[in-house]
Amino acid sequence: MTTPRPRRRAAAVLAALTACAALTTTQAQARPEPPSPSQSQSQSQPQPQPQSSSRDAPGQGAITSGTRFYADPHGKAAQQALVDLRRGDLANAANMARLASWPQAEWFTEGTPGEVRAKVRRLVHRAGAAHRTPVLVAYDVPGRDCTQYSSGGAASSAAYRQWIDAFAAGIGAGQAVVVVEPDGLALLPKDCGPGADPTGALTAARIADVAYAVRTLKARPRTAVYLDAGNVLWRPVGDMAQRLLDAGVRSADGFSLNVSNTLPTAHNARYGAWVAKCMWFASEGPEQARGHTDWCAGQYYSSAAPNDGVPGNAVDSADPATWRWTDAWFDQNVGAPPAGRLQHFVIDTSRNGRGAWAPEPGKYSGDPEVWCNAPGRGLGPRPTAATGVPLVDAYLWIKIPGESDGSCTRNTGGTIDPEYGIVDPPAGTWWPDQAHALARNAAPRLAFNR
Repeated sequence: MTTPRPRRRAAAVLAALTACAALTTTQAQARPEPPSPSQSQSQSQPQPQPQSSSRDAPGQGAITSGTRFYADPHGKAAQQALVDLRRGDLANAANMARLASWPQAEWFTEGTPGEVRAKVRRLVHRAGAAHRTPVLVAYDVPGRDCTQYSSGGAASSAAYRQWIDAFAAGIGAGQAVVVVEPDGLALLPKDCGPGADPTGALTAARIADVAYAVRTLKARPRTAVYLDAGNVLWRPVGDMAQRLLDAGVRSADGFSLNVSNTLPTAHNARYGAWVAKCMWFASEGPEQARGHTDWCAGQYYSSAAPNDGVPGNAVDSADPATWRWTDAWFDQNVGAPPAGRLQHFVIDTSRNGRGAWAPEPGKYSGDPEVWCNAPGRGLGPRPTAATGVPLVDAYLWIKIPGESDGSCTRNTGGTIDPEYGIVDPPAGTWWPDQAHALARNAAPRLAFNR
């Protein structure tokens, strides 16, 4: 029989009670009232739109190293902490309280213009009252995610633009960071499969809609806007650079990477720097390079490599040691562009503490969906604007830790996720077991946000 350890248990109880009591106290405080409709209307008048991509003097809406992000005390992790405590699950209660203390994004995925305006306004007002900056995600573009787990979006471009107008009106003159349409450019309608967009009209509309969202949101005087650019193992550098330029990234504060994914922070930082340099090269670099993002090396190929068949002499996306050839191409052809002319970016670190997941070799005959509810993952670097990396404005928890990616099947033909032995919750649904696992596996170890 194992001898109980009263002191240890008492310490765990005290930690959980203290954490949850703090959360309960915070939640019990009166919420500040949002601005009146007349105030909101006065805030929603268009503001001057920045035309320069220079970062030499960050604008009022830009993230700086001193930016502090908003942690919603009413979030799902906070609620889970109280549930766990009532059940006597003290270890998980304490972990959920720790998780709840860290800033996480708020996703806006549906609703009428009036509904999204009101919800955004309430969030921005609460964050402003706490002297913090909220992170919001706009995710309602028509035809989003093709027919995959998060498919949906507005019924038309006109409906989407009305929704975006309302989103921006909700922000008003408040301070906010907005991530625009995760996967919206990395997964264009033309990428949805053979015959998905035979004329290209849907793809052209997507790019125009996303560009509209960037312009409209950036017109808010204190809003930082980041246009999503997928992740390091998705679109080649040149391809993503061109998509970003087409969609008006130069009107934004930059782009976002690794949203809802688990790929290592350092790998995404390297990719982001290449994309930023490629955009400069093809738009402001040598005259002969104008319009030629396709010349840029990337994570799959570099003309600077020997490419002679000898191991290590070609770029391999799965082997970052070979990315030196990509660095070599940029050193030779791009050099050191003026730092103020390169686009910045943010990285989602909400689930990449243990890096990417790979199933056992041969376990699946089809696509194992390594991005979808990847097992054994952990929280990654904590949300901060003090990254120490010149082009990385912030590490953010954009994907809400504990929300499902969808009912993953690993292409097995059934409904069960073989990694968990259950039907995974639908996309965006809170999944306590996953939240608990991410907190337990956090790297670095999860602690309270002080």
